[in-house]
Amino acid sequence: MKHCRPAALLAAMPLLACLLAAHPRASDAAGLAFVLNSADASISLIDVGQRREIRRIPVLREPHHMALTPDHRSLLVGDTAGNTVFFLDPSTGEVQRQLPISDPYQLQFSPDGKWLVVNGLARNQVDIYDAATMRLLKRVPLAAMPSHLNYSPDSRVVYVTLQETSRLAAIDLATGAVLWDRDVGKTPAGVLWHAGKLLVALMGADGLAVVDPADGHIERRVATGRGAHNIFATPDGKAIYVANRVDGSISVLDATTLIVGRSFRVAGGPDDLDFAPDGKIWATLRFAHKVAIIDPASGQYQTIEVGRSPHGIWLNTHDALSAPVALNQPH
Repeated sequence: MKHCRPAALLAAMPLLACLLAAHPRASDAAGLAFVLNSADASISLIDVGQRREIRRIPVLREPHHMALTPDHRSLLVGDTAGNTVFFLDPSTGEVQRQLPISDPYQLQFSPDGKWLVVNGLARNQVDIYDAATMRLLKRVPLAAMPSHLNYSPDSRVVYVTLQETSRLAAIDLATGAVLWDRDVGKTPAGVLWHAGKLLVALMGADGLAVVDPADGHIERRVATGRGAHNIFATPDGKAIYVANRVDGSISVLDATTLIVGRSFRVAGGPDDLDFAPDGKIWATLRFAHKVAIIDPASGQYQTIEVGRSPHGIWLNTHDALSAPVALNQPH
């Protein structure tokens, strides 16, 4: 066995330092954005402060959405075609473990942390898990294409959009019974509980349906833009953002009146959004294979290249238990 000579080690140190500088560790970032590249079987990690991709994590086949565990110790990434959920460290992106789960297209924990609901888009099923043990409790068949989901604030009911049949279903979490199943408009996608109502994004109707959660009847409609896909409330609760994927725009609604105050153009198919601590909006651009960082005051944005067909996005900067302490800042 040959031993490295001190001179050789000294000669190699500048090269090693250069390599380390060129490939920063995720743990060195002040905050991370996780971007799921659905057509690249990978997850991009972006340094939020430096606004550049620092690492790409391989998965199996087709990641779409993710959910933070109630204890904030793991970020679950659903690999749909791979029938697997990846558990990641939300502060570093390191893979903790993998768990076989059927068709985990969309997944979300209930507000009380008791349930995990997984939508199987390709298999027309909604699975209800015990969040603590990850044990499957109920499988609810629904037709067709269960897509997005949201919960009642009391965690008793989950609401699931069915893209292919233009319907919205309400499911009792304790029993798995379908409470109602109503037509809400063509190609429903994102669903959000807001001020005692359900807001449903309708890709085929270019806007929102405002739905009564008691029985699923539509109270009003709000036009936003072509391919209205997903809905997000701002952290302060004062505005609702709607990503109009086909139109290449994002609409901003007053949270009280649901009147569209303004819209701004974001080319490339804006899909999922998240909010950075500096007030910027981060959006995946499904058709452009990029992430946009948008100034909501001006509508101007810059982009970062990621993998093909980026879908879900999550920033750990707004989660005190997951985000690392910013470098060169007092603890």
